[in-house]
Amino acid sequence: MNLNQVTLPAQDIAASVAFYQRMGFVQIVDAPDYARFECPVGEATFSIHAVADIAASTGVTVYFESEDIDGLCARLREQGFEFLQLPADQNWLWREARLADPAGNILCLYWAGENRRNPPWRL
Repeated sequence: MNLNQVTLPAQDIAASVAFYQRMGFVQIVDAPDYARFECPVGEATFSIHAVADIAASTGVTVYFESEDIDGLCARLREQGFEFLQLPADQNWLWREARLADPAGNILCLYWAGENRRNPPWRL
């Protein structure tokens, strides 16, 4: 099996579409209650889907990888994006920053390099 995509809930589709377009994602599907995006690098896609209510916390975090995590976060901050956590080295050997989209979904922007699939503790 291969992971197809992740779909995130949103109450305000237009606000979420604008947010993800500003981040650099390419919208490939536009419907009144649904939008799909391609990542600017690679072949991954993700979607947003209209919902009436959003849980206070789903516990789900969506990860987007960038080799230049510090540069990416600096560019996004210049565009007015507010971060929950600026880029920082983690003890699991990744460098991560976090922000929330307009629906409150948590996004982790990170760089892990070889450690993403092959950390020293891999089984």
